[in-house]
Amino acid sequence: MSDVVEPDTRQHVEPKAGTRTNLFGLDRDAMSSFFKAHGESAFRAKQVMQWIYARGVTQFDQMTDLSKKLRERLPEIATIQPPTRIREQASRDGTRKWLLAVTEDLDPDNAIEAVYIPEADRATLCISSQIGCALDCSFCATGKQGLNRNLTTAEIIGQVWMAEHDLRAQGQVHGNRALSNIVFMGMGEPLANYREVIPAIRILLDDYGFGLSKRRVTVSTSGMVPFMDRLREEVDVALAVSLHAPTDALRDELVPINRKYPLEALMGACDRYVENKERRAHVVYEYVLLAGVNDRPEHAKALVKLLSNRRAKINLIPFNPFDGSGYERPAEADIKAFQDRLHAGGLRTTVRRTRGDDIDAACGQLVGRVKSRQKRHFRDVPIRVEGKPAERA
Repeated sequence: MSDVVEPDTRQHVEPKAGTRTNLFGLDRDAMSSFFKAHGESAFRAKQVMQWIYARGVTQFDQMTDLSKKLRERLPEIATIQPPTRIREQASRDGTRKWLLAVTEDLDPDNAIEAVYIPEADRATLCISSQIGCALDCSFCATGKQGLNRNLTTAEIIGQVWMAEHDLRAQGQVHGNRALSNIVFMGMGEPLANYREVIPAIRILLDDYGFGLSKRRVTVSTSGMVPFMDRLREEVDVALAVSLHAPTDALRDELVPINRKYPLEALMGACDRYVENKERRAHVVYEYVLLAGVNDRPEHAKALVKLLSNRRAKINLIPFNPFDGSGYERPAEADIKAFQDRLHAGGLRTTVRRTRGDDIDAACGQLVGRVKSRQKRHFRDVPIRVEGKPAERA
């Protein structure tokens, strides 16, 4: 199983002899380095990225502003390979879910899921960053399976390109894009795969990539504090924090990483993330409501105390059941009462409308196919922080 990697910026590394570089895995700097390493101008990076992301072209012989010699050479050293579709499902509410075999191994026993959520004012794609997850949050179907490995940048970006390509082909376009928002809320903990996620974010934001606004790319985390601080320094994107409990005692039970980075450390990282008002307006705190567990009046009161003096928005998520979870969804009256208590405490609060639950595409239901290399979870995974030896939770 892949350990949690230390947070450094990945540079382009030449693949082993006989292998080809998947260009989905290269941000603009890495793409420039790739072409320079092969005796070409760095400007080729912009040309090729425009073909891939603006025009949806993956065949080198169709990239007509490249020299004939380069077009003939590129298939020998590079590929543009999206994930392979295993299955696609459509919900009655318009949500779509793809089960994908990723490009590194094409193993049908280890597949990921990506979910498209159309709304009147946006079209969101929820993407995965790992095959499975090691953090073992007690209410999440993905976490129950353990972790197989991290996805590569190419496998992350390939999900977005595939969805954009499919939706465009079906005429589902909003403005000049089929997708307006990308959220790293699928399978896996994005900041546990920091090294591969950062170049993917850069491609999403790059004008020669997908050209998305920084407010339309959201990274969700369960609370990997050192990586939150590094993210703040390296890219400017929206942050969502999977909070789910207002006290350490309860969060230890629901979100085991809290034992490593308790609420005091987590909230400090959240405060630092939004300290520059010109860059970031607020942190979105995700809170899955579990009947009788974290949805009582005393929990609402504690949550108001925790967040009332912070630039925060709370997104309440009624629990989406899955087999063997042991939890239940609260009654609608209890959901409304919890929201009202937060509103009364001065907190901006919304309730996320459940989408795609009939195809198990709702929050917390993504399972894909995961053959965990070992049934290890957060407590077994070394956490590496730059400049320090690996520690176990």
